Amino acid sequence: MTEEPDAEETTPLEKLLIDNPSDFLFHAAFLAYSTAYDNTTDPEAKIQLNQSIMALQKNEIDCPTFYRNISRYRVEDGSQHSYAQSPIKTQRKREWRRKTQKRERIERHKK
Repeated sequence: MTEEPDAEETTPLEKLLIDNPSDFLFHAAFLAYSTAYDNTTDPEAKIQLNQSIMALQKNEIDCPTFYRNISRYRVEDGSQHSYAQSPIKTQRKREWRRKTQKRERIERHKK
């Protein structure tokens, strides 16, 4: 006797194309889903991503829950969320004039 494979195993995993550009929150969530789906190769992860976006579309879950569900599949590229502060250099007007005059004097005598 031969066993038939399950229907879930035979169907290839496909990215859902259910974007709704008129709904900003859903559109942003769909873009996050799309990037996560494209970056992952694990079939279980793709199933979870599909289930999460479908639940969000049907309003079974809210946006924060959706983002919590897909957070482990998202890859952040550090450049997007760099919150390090760069030091601000301040200078007094007198100090700036002295440096400018010194630079001009050096340039004038180099010739």
